[in-house]
Amino acid sequence: MDRTDRERRGRDIRTVDDVLRLLDGLFAPEADRWSSRGASWWDGFYADRDRPVPFFVAKPDENLVGYVDRGLIGGGGGGRALDLGCGPGRNALQLAAWGFEVDGVDLSPTAVAWAEERAREAGVGGGEGEGPRVRFHCGDVFALAGSELQLPGPYDLVYDSGCFHHLPPHRRISYLALLDQVLAPGGCFALTCFAAGGMGSELPDAELYRGSGLQGGLAYTADELRWIFGESELELEEVELRRMRDEPDASPCFGESFLWTALFRRGTGA
Repeated sequence: MDRTDRERRGRDIRTVDDVLRLLDGLFAPEADRWSSRGASWWDGFYADRDRPVPFFVAKPDENLVGYVDRGLIGGGGGGRALDLGCGPGRNALQLAAWGFEVDGVDLSPTAVAWAEERAREAGVGGGEGEGPRVRFHCGDVFALAGSELQLPGPYDLVYDSGCFHHLPPHRRISYLALLDQVLAPGGCFALTCFAAGGMGSELPDAELYRGSGLQGGLAYTADELRWIFGESELELEEVELRRMRDEPDASPCFGESFLWTALFRRGTGA
């Protein structure tokens, strides 16, 4: 039976990936912020660079700066880093300035073009006769990670500032599989995401499918993050989990207290 016949009969589920795609389709197309279907929404979000959006400003997360200042990441002069949902590149550019070799990924061509422009201006995008310290990739990270030419890994640091909370519940499976694939033994995974009681939807997972939308993003408790990541099969040890500090406009760092910041380290035997 060929693919056309299977799709006509509705018998097109054989693998876990088939189930994940089916669950993606339970959400209204306009609610999609996590797959290639959501690229146009993010393009519209990033189209006006003058909008007063705090994370449009080219400054890194306060927790990321703190990790480096305290020697929690970047020991020995950086390493290789992957920035998930990099947007206009504010954290990726800072990591490159610290000496990391960085891959930044985003669904939005508009965001990636802005990030590449900033990289050239900062002198980390690669000039004549030298390779770039930061490369930006446009596309679905779950697909790109399967291509060694795009995101070869392994990475010493995987950083996510605001991507994870836009994933539907079933895509946590894809996310953990991605970390397992690209995070080096002994490497660090750092996350900022909506905190329950601060911002985001607190509906139970099942209710989200009945409503066909994520209501702007999912909020998590600290225990939920520990369960998802710390109790997974990835051997991720919690280093720090706290609320992000509010940072004033004049600060060189970005910070909003409605977000969690979390740092985990993978075991060396992984």
